[in-house]
Amino acid sequence: MTYYLLSVVQPADGEPPAPEALAQIMRDVRAFDEELRAAGAWVFAGGLHGPETATLLRPADGDVLISDGPYTEGKEYLGGLSLIKAGDLDEALEWGRKAALATTLPIEVRPFVDQH
Repeated sequence: MTYYLLSVVQPADGEPPAPEALAQIMRDVRAFDEELRAAGAWVFAGGLHGPETATLLRPADGDVLISDGPYTEGKEYLGGLSLIKAGDLDEALEWGRKAALATTLPIEVRPFVDQH
C-alpha cells in the first residue's frame, strides 16, 4: 500500500456556493469519507481555514522569523486534504475522481516519498 495526498484546490477568488448547494456538497463529502473508511483506504481528512489565517515560520541566521501568512499569493490555495492508502496510482486517481465529484473542486493526487 502507498499513501497518497488528495489536496482540495480552492479558488482564492471563488464565490461560496449557495447554502442549499453547500449542504449537498457537505453530504457528498461525508458519503465520500464513509466510502473511504469502508474500503479501508481512509487515514486522515480535514478542511483548512483560508490562507489569511496562516502564520509563516522562516529560519534565518539560527533563529526563526514569524510573520503573517500565507507563504505565497496565488489564484488557488489548499482548502483541505485527505490522506489515503491505495494499492497503486490508478486506485488513488479513482479516489481523487470521487473526491472531485463530491467537493466540486479540483483535486491534486500525490504519492508520499519512500514509505518503508
